[in-house]
Amino acid sequence: MISVVILGAGNVASHLFKAFYNAEGVTVKQWYNRHIKSIQSFHADVPLTDDLSELSEADIYILAVSDDAVSELSSKLPFENRLVVHTSGSVSIHDIDKKHRRGVFYPLQTFSRSADIDFSEVPICLETLDKADYHILKTLATSITQHTKRVNSEQRASLHLAAVFVNNFTNQLYRIAQEITESKSAEFDLLKPLILETARKIQELSPYRAQTGPAKRHDKSTIKKHLKLLDNEHHEAIYKLLTQSIQKTHGR
Repeated sequence: MISVVILGAGNVASHLFKAFYNAEGVTVKQWYNRHIKSIQSFHADVPLTDDLSELSEADIYILAVSDDAVSELSSKLPFENRLVVHTSGSVSIHDIDKKHRRGVFYPLQTFSRSADIDFSEVPICLETLDKADYHILKTLATSITQHTKRVNSEQRASLHLAAVFVNNFTNQLYRIAQEITESKSAEFDLLKPLILETARKIQELSPYRAQTGPAKRHDKSTIKKHLKLLDNEHHEAIYKLLTQSIQKTHGR
């Protein structure tokens, strides 16, 4: 049985707690947050604390906090030589105070508090400085998913950057599409089957091979019509930039 203490109260912390709470071979011994009201609704399921000096002894301490808080919080932990990991895609493993055994437990997924997550489908990227700690961390990860991958800091940073493109930037494009349809009283929901098919297709094809549309075809007439329809300068700039990017990739 692996024991963990979770520190933090954001989306990642909340989803990890739920996953570990229901996992076999894992016990969540305690949940810390400096503002205990943020996790008060879980008081019947796990011991809570807002006092670092009261932290329980555990096999792994998971810092599921903002990137900027990792270094300071790890330095304030009132113990040393225990396995402390963070959940960030972009923070260095060395940002954790060197008095600890250090690691990274990075779930490569988008987390919203109101949306359920099936962790069995979530890849978890693992990084440690010590080989023995890696095996402990992998055992923890495989309690909630079979998709684990050992990565180094450079690989993890590139994955996090790529995740911003496929998730955050793509979601912003959905928002722009919604604004465009709403401006003409068209239904954004009519685009949802296309969104699903686009995501499904790259399970079978590379993004390069899956690309379609007027930019790839160099369909100047359609592109000109689209630009004329856009009455938002910001949307027009994004359309032009992405069109140029596609044409550079699929140049004749």
